Amino acid sequence: MIDRRTLLRQSLGAAALLPILARARAIGPDRRTGTIGDVAHIVVLMQENRSFDHYFGTMPGVRGFGDRFPIPVDSAMGGLRTVWDQQDATANPPRLIRPFPISTQAHYDLMRMQGTPHAWPNAQAAWDQGRMAHWPEAKTQRAMAYYTQEDLPFQWAMADAFTLCDAYHCAMHTGTNTNRLFLWTGTNDPFGRGGGPAIQNPDDDLAKPDAASTPRFFWTTYPERLEAAGVSWAVYQDMADFFTDNPLANFLQYRAALRGDAGSRRVLADKALSTRALDTLRADVLADRLPQISWIVATAEGSEHPGPSSPAQGAAYTARVIEALTANPDVWARTVLFVNFDENDGFFDHVPPPAPPSPDADAPGGFAGASTVSTLGEYHRMAAPGADDDRIALRGRPYGLGPRVPMYALSPWSRGGKIHSEVADHTSVIRFMEARFGVMEPNISPWRRAVCSDLTTAFDFAAAPAAEILAPALADSLTRAPARAERARAIARQPDAHPPQAQPLPTQAPGRRPACPARYQLETTGQALADGSAIRLTFAAGAGLAGVFQVYDRLHLDRVPRRFTVEPGKQLAADWSLAGPARAYDLWVLGPAGFHRAFVGQAGAEPDVRWQKVGDRLRLTLAPGHAGVQVTPGAYAEAHRDWAPDDRGGTMEWPLAPTHGWYDLLITAPHGWQRRLAGRVEGPWSAMTDPALAQV
Repeated sequence: MIDRRTLLRQSLGAAALLPILARARAIGPDRRTGTIGDVAHIVVLMQENRSFDHYFGTMPGVRGFGDRFPIPVDSAMGGLRTVWDQQDATANPPRLIRPFPISTQAHYDLMRMQGTPHAWPNAQAAWDQGRMAHWPEAKTQRAMAYYTQEDLPFQWAMADAFTLCDAYHCAMHTGTNTNRLFLWTGTNDPFGRGGGPAIQNPDDDLAKPDAASTPRFFWTTYPERLEAAGVSWAVYQDMADFFTDNPLANFLQYRAALRGDAGSRRVLADKALSTRALDTLRADVLADRLPQISWIVATAEGSEHPGPSSPAQGAAYTARVIEALTANPDVWARTVLFVNFDENDGFFDHVPPPAPPSPDADAPGGFAGASTVSTLGEYHRMAAPGADDDRIALRGRPYGLGPRVPMYALSPWSRGGKIHSEVADHTSVIRFMEARFGVMEPNISPWRRAVCSDLTTAFDFAAAPAAEILAPALADSLTRAPARAERARAIARQPDAHPPQAQPLPTQAPGRRPACPARYQLETTGQALADGSAIRLTFAAGAGLAGVFQVYDRLHLDRVPRRFTVEPGKQLAADWSLAGPARAYDLWVLGPAGFHRAFVGQAGAEPDVRWQKVGDRLRLTLAPGHAGVQVTPGAYAEAHRDWAPDDRGGTMEWPLAPTHGWYDLLITAPHGWQRRLAGRVEGPWSAMTDPALAQV
């Protein structure tokens, strides 16, 4: 466990190198109402092209390489494998590729390693509708490379000092601009009402006339809604070097404002397409004129994008942003800074993104799964104007969610190295803005509103400042971040990263971290039908957020995984046919925030086992007449004991407080029957990440 004293010591060590972070941590919140209303400023810095595993797969306490429930994948190279074994049939000879580390300590030029393909077609190929078994074939072998703490001292120090989200996904399986459209507008215009749908980067040369480059968008953006509502906003950027990362430059109404066309709103160009570099940001903070909502667009070198930038150069730019925002402590005391990434480039992440059901002609109703909430706007069904990557074979595919990307929530209300594990995406940032300023964004689809968090649980607005987690303020001085950035800048070429021939499984350091609340009450139950024709699973959600249940049929991993989105207070049921002489089933269910169920057996008499949370305990009840049932802990053996009821059945309870609400029980019976129940329950105990992560 990483206790507060250890966390303080680690953070102080980082602070000795990085006084900017120490100063940010030392400034407490301006607590007036103890609610989100105390937030006066929301600032968003979106960086470029990194996946969560690529940066944080080895970090203790996050859902990284020590994930105890990696999804099963099909492999033509034999054997039942997990997502850690990625097939590359394009290699000579074909081989399996596992995530592998690249050490900048030994080879600093790997700080600026080459990027990977990251367009709509190859992103869909890597995801493969959730099967995720051929990532290197779609994204190159270097897509499996990852960094460690030694390579990313500033990024890890930010996570130790503030809050890191380990279930934050890019909005869509594609590249930069489309994902940024979700951040600024909540959509990619799936119905084509405003120049979309967008699936790739448009030609965003502002010098060209609108008719010379397509697409040009014209739907309403969130900054326009803020302007209409009287909420102040601005984009901070250098128009001479913003790496074409401001998607508002592709909207006709903003271009008209820039030209000064009759009837246009000049304010759009003044706030969105003018130069406000980081020195202006700092001056605005010092003068207490920071807008209520600000977006920051980095320079090419500061963007963290492979090639023109690097983790070291991105860290130096992010440090400058934090330095500017903390230049006036009174302003930082009322500010939330989100630092996220637009997409994953092609870098591997092992978590299958929650998504609406995929179209599947072989599945009931033509979809592999179902949803209780409308999925309108979540599928690519129209031609994308001007898109070279618009493959007919990919029409009808879900847009997202895409792979996980890093997301830091930095503020006086999010100190302490917590982990936020509610599913979120780029529209979640707008949802947080909605929660604070009341300006709604109708472009966000119903499905995303149900599934994606509004990020409010990443902050503790009600708690008083905890002095024991604060690092002392240190005077600004030279840090290693600028020196590392200068060294990275000097790298003359982009090296490739090659996996070693001998590849062990990737490992993650053990340890738990404080967690943010996760608003899920999910359940999946299953029973073979009496006539032996099928097994029926029922998916239910209680109060809180909707859940996406992803079901992998381990006897048919070539099939598209079935996904079920269930809103609070609702449920769905689905059958899996039992065929063959054994009439067997082996279904593996994955949900958010550590939720897992497994169902193994065959047609015939089955034990009647039921489970429920009762107070601060998990209760199992076995009906009479079933001999040989055994219950053993899959983890947490120190707190959860075995149970071997006789054929009279009975009831047993397992306490949840000693494990901070985490449980993992394996139930077995004769003839290969199994159930596995694992997950996390919120309760009066302090929220922590999985104590067994990376240990079992």
